[in-house]
Amino acid sequence: MFWQEDNHKTSFQIPDDIVDVLFSLICKRLPVDHAYALSAALQQTAPWIAEDTSGVAVHTVHVAGSQNGWERPGHGTDQYLILSKRTKLTIRVPKQHTAALIKDLAGQTLDVAGCPLTIGPGKIRRLSKTTTLLSRHVASVPDATEEGFLDWAAQALNDQGIRVRKALCGKMTLLTTPSGMLRTRSLMLSDLTPEESVRLQQQGLGPHGKLGCGIFIPHKGIEAVGKTA
Repeated sequence: MFWQEDNHKTSFQIPDDIVDVLFSLICKRLPVDHAYALSAALQQTAPWIAEDTSGVAVHTVHVAGSQNGWERPGHGTDQYLILSKRTKLTIRVPKQHTAALIKDLAGQTLDVAGCPLTIGPGKIRRLSKTTTLLSRHVASVPDATEEGFLDWAAQALNDQGIRVRKALCGKMTLLTTPSGMLRTRSLMLSDLTPEESVRLQQQGLGPHGKLGCGIFIPHKGIEAVGKTA
């Protein structure tokens, strides 16, 4: 009998040219809709982040879902997330900028929509080769339907050399900005190859990375894809 596997796995080393920097923080609460306020405060403290060539993407601050009698508030700038001591501020950045990022941010206290946020030490973490990824906010074609959003995402990913095998998008979430409300949807992708997974985490999907859009993180499954941060 002749048997040949044409999909055998090869060893894949995760590159470190793009990394996440995780900062400890002291902050009692943040607005649920805090993407713009956080980004603006970071750029005020480290103005070089605003440069298009910086390659910086700012994760929105996320806390666990409703549990132990606490109910997650609705999305809005007048609703607040209660942060724990374990909550982190995560920023995705090219490796060559990590030293400057940690130097400029560690020890600083930011005003995020009236909420004081003190940034602690930063720790570098490589990206993941997990083959299921989630982005809580992806900004795409305005007014796109769910089907239109998925069509746009499939084409944009294909242009990046990423094949869509399984995709699921969540409900629309509006992010507040000075120029108006930014429409976003969550997007889960599964059955990626490790190489595709890392490439997507490095490149992101769509615009507004500094507002937390198009940033992909490891995800266990599809159950919570419709939930927002």
